[in-house]
Amino acid sequence: MHIMEGFLPLNWAVFWWVIALPCLVYGMYRLKLVLDADREALPLLGVTGGFIFILSSLKLPSVTGSCSHPTGTGLSAICFGPWITSVVCGIVLLFQALFLAHGGLSVLGANIVSMGIVGPLVGYAVYRTLRETRVNMFLTVFLACALADIFTYVTTSLELALAYPAQVGGVGSSFVLFMGIFAITQVPLAIVEGVVLALVFKYIVQLKPDILLRMKVFPEEKISAARGD
Repeated sequence: MHIMEGFLPLNWAVFWWVIALPCLVYGMYRLKLVLDADREALPLLGVTGGFIFILSSLKLPSVTGSCSHPTGTGLSAICFGPWITSVVCGIVLLFQALFLAHGGLSVLGANIVSMGIVGPLVGYAVYRTLRETRVNMFLTVFLACALADIFTYVTTSLELALAYPAQVGGVGSSFVLFMGIFAITQVPLAIVEGVVLALVFKYIVQLKPDILLRMKVFPEEKISAARGD
């Protein structure tokens, strides 16, 4: 997913920065509200941010100019929403660009849009759709995390296709090509990520259900049932 430094033409690099910056500003505002209301949410934020950093650092070579890896954003989107997740992802991606040679500063806006904005928005939408239904809570977490991962790569494929349309078929043909290559590694990775983060969420439910209840992440009856109360 990390588009490498200098790979996008300048106009597209600037375009994605223009989209990313307002989302980051709003995310910082939302983050301040959450931490002012409940400082005990900070350890949970650290846990979700830690998973984003660790999982997104496990990169595998993929499409030219990019790589394939888990993202870890679904869990943060469920607990804190997509806008705060965009801030966490921005920090993670900046650190990786500066110290791990993952991505780069010029393409940071594009990487934030795909991993920090679109992916979490999709994961959050899945979570909100299923939250009040009879769907199992851990299945909801699995689907939200897996689809957040997949749509990160859908967005990256679109970013690459817009920058490098095919001579025959244009952007559409290029998008299908990029998605097809990404899918080879990303579909199984998304499934594994969904399972891992569902298990992590189960651990959080057992260890710190009070913070989940205060933040109204899931209804109390679902959390109680998951704990066997």
